[in-house]
Amino acid sequence: MAGDLHILVTEDQAGVRLDSFLGSLDACPSRSACAHLIEGGAVAVNGETCLSKKQTVAAGDRISVELPEEDPGIVVPQNIPLDIRYEDDYLIVLSKQRGLVCHPAHGHASGTLANALVYHCGIDHLGTLQGEDRPGIVHRLDRDTSGLMLAAKDDDTQRALQDLIRLRTLDRRYITLVHGYVAHDQGTINTGIARSTRDRVKMAVSDDPFARQAITTFRVLERFEASRGDDGYTLLECHLYTGRTHQIRVHMRHINHPCVGDPLYGRGNERADRGLTRQFLHSWRVCFDHPVTGETIECRDELPWDLAAVLEELAPLSLGRTEAGEEIVPQLGLWEG
Repeated sequence: MAGDLHILVTEDQAGVRLDSFLGSLDACPSRSACAHLIEGGAVAVNGETCLSKKQTVAAGDRISVELPEEDPGIVVPQNIPLDIRYEDDYLIVLSKQRGLVCHPAHGHASGTLANALVYHCGIDHLGTLQGEDRPGIVHRLDRDTSGLMLAAKDDDTQRALQDLIRLRTLDRRYITLVHGYVAHDQGTINTGIARSTRDRVKMAVSDDPFARQAITTFRVLERFEASRGDDGYTLLECHLYTGRTHQIRVHMRHINHPCVGDPLYGRGNERADRGLTRQFLHSWRVCFDHPVTGETIECRDELPWDLAAVLEELAPLSLGRTEAGEEIVPQLGLWEG
């Protein structure tokens, strides 16, 4: 079973719990499995993620379900190095390397972050709200997106962290280099995002009633002048208020400033992509209040070598940093401006 399911609730279906309603549909798994999907953030009602399996459905509700790719079986422990930045009895903040898939899926049955977490923590010491095949996973990064992400050691912590994401109080910041000159120093992109009707591998900005709301804000850090073979570049810090699949990549493409090196949403110009073979996108900062201790947890992560090398190469073309850039760029492990 795989793909996205969209349902419009009819009059005769109204008035039942969400997990019961989904469990009654032939296209969905059992009621208990549907409850896990809901608690794992895979179900949206009228475009908003719903984490309550007890919510009552109403006539006219538009319900979207992200169905699992397939059952990969037991996630086996594998000794894959983890770059852990914070850890306690409840959660882990780690820096994911490029090329590492977050959990088993079609074509990636093993060698994933989930396998590494099972080795590090043990399967009985990881939250499984997102499913037995995604132990510990709170939110995902694309395979070739690097940087900070969270893992949870029990269901309660996993649920609490997902609530922080849903309530938009878990602060996640990304660094991306995009094509072209972004004129405004800051901006907000607020659209619906759904799976592309032209290419099922891609997501796209959409006004379809089943599209899920996606909000990204950005600040310009530095601009670089155009040279032969490109139209210049802009370094941005992006702030995610929602966590849709490929959100930043889709939003940057939407405003005609695709991420440099993006093989899916980019321009496919190797010279203009400065030799990158993956999207220039790095989760550099997370900040949140610990759901158990109340302590403020803040972690920062410098750019990996391949992304830093692109900015080093572009340094002579700099048109200057913004105020935000003067504050943030030195924290990324780059040259001094």
